[in-house]
Amino acid sequence: MELFAALDTVLLSRLQFALTIMFHYLFPPLTIGLGVVLVYLGLRYVMTGDRLFRDAQKFWTKIYALNFAMGVSTGIVMEFEFGTNWSVYSEFVGDVFGSALAAEGIFAFFLESGFLAVLVFGWDRVGPKMHLFSTMMVSLGSIFSAVWIVAANSWQQTPAGHHIVPVYRRGEPWVVDGELMMRAEITDFWAMVFNPTTVIRLTHTLTGAFIVGGSLVASVGAWYLLKNRHIEFARRSLNGGLIVMTIGAFTAAATGHLQAKITYAYQPAKMAAYEGHFETGPGHLTVFGIPDVKNETVRYDLSIPRAYSFLLKEDLNAEIVGLDRFAPEDRPPIWIPFVTYRVMVGIGTYLIVLSIVAVVFRLRNKLYTHRPLLFLFVITVFLSLIANHGGWVACEVGRQPWIVHPPLQWTGGEPGVGDVVVDETGVVQYDETQGLRTTDAVSKAISGEQVLGSLIGFGLIYGLLFIVWITVLHQKIQKGPDISEDADTSSASVEDLLDISSSRVSHSKHMIEPNGGSGA
Repeated sequence: MELFAALDTVLLSRLQFALTIMFHYLFPPLTIGLGVVLVYLGLRYVMTGDRLFRDAQKFWTKIYALNFAMGVSTGIVMEFEFGTNWSVYSEFVGDVFGSALAAEGIFAFFLESGFLAVLVFGWDRVGPKMHLFSTMMVSLGSIFSAVWIVAANSWQQTPAGHHIVPVYRRGEPWVVDGELMMRAEITDFWAMVFNPTTVIRLTHTLTGAFIVGGSLVASVGAWYLLKNRHIEFARRSLNGGLIVMTIGAFTAAATGHLQAKITYAYQPAKMAAYEGHFETGPGHLTVFGIPDVKNETVRYDLSIPRAYSFLLKEDLNAEIVGLDRFAPEDRPPIWIPFVTYRVMVGIGTYLIVLSIVAVVFRLRNKLYTHRPLLFLFVITVFLSLIANHGGWVACEVGRQPWIVHPPLQWTGGEPGVGDVVVDETGVVQYDETQGLRTTDAVSKAISGEQVLGSLIGFGLIYGLLFIVWITVLHQKIQKGPDISEDADTSSASVEDLLDISSSRVSHSKHMIEPNGGSGA
């Protein structure tokens, strides 16, 4: 019992929520990204009448439905965790977060689930255009769902459209352990939804989802080509996945840059943790290094001098706020954000390079036969999922120790302009009534023993769910698509005709050359 008494309830609750949300977050990017691919395939079928596009859409719809079911079942758990493990947090943000979750359920989930039946079962029951419309509504519903969730999460990073009021119970102020309980109350719903970081965080999240969905389709297509199976289906899957992945990769780079700038404006401590920027001054862009938190430096630093200043302020000499502007208890952890941020950026760079190389090989009609490149596509889906998780981990751990981040003031009068306003000791003093620390957000009535038990239980259940998901997914991919008898599976596609034409041109040139064969 003494061992259980020493368990940290806050740490265990954070680990449990990290487990549940990271497992859940395998599926929303897959469904959002696959939804876009399904719309592409359905649109191509309606425009061309080629049933191979319909067969491809059927196949990927099965994968979509599997991921949708997994996403719904794992997402419900987190809503209960808010009440069981994070009751103080639920009380503080209930008016805000509850509104966003309700909007998601009414506007997004109903839209997605309502048309999902037509998408999955309506192949021979509705016309192609109606089926395409249903596909679009399902895809829109998944994107719309992300809008509300990202808006709620962004509010925790940059709160807006609310005021803080005391909590009353039976007409009396509610006091717990001698502390008056406070809560955020919405004053402007749309200001809450479109808080300063919602739009850029949403676009970055969606582009990440497009990359995941596109890379999954391209990965399976590449695997079929390596196995010499379903050749024409594999080519079209690889093409469609490559298009979505390429657009997503370049857009993610642009939106990621903008998100970094706005994060610095509202959460400079988080950006300092990303870069290991301990001392205020011109910032260097660290490519590789090992943070030494004790000595406040980055060892074995491989960096681009002053590039960090230029990226954030377009000025090589601009001073960038460092961790020295924040009291030790107000600084985020360094190691996890520092590493996961580089994982995300590194994989993102790899995806851009891979997309460029693949497009070049595609234009030269060598993509489908270049086995090393096809193998890279096979593993890319795993890397894209790791990058998505790395970005979210960096973002969420980087806002610690706050679960709702309070605002801070800048000397320039606007976020990100000048230096942060500090007290006589040279550090930022937050107005803690406008935010909520993670250590204060956990439920008071639970023990470390209880949380450890539920954490182990969730670990076992999610482990079994993961095995089931991988098994079913593997079976569906191994079986492959059901190709219609009248589908156009001719190998004489556009790229093959280009190959034939180029070979004939080469042969004709050979015929007319001096001393060349019969032309001699």
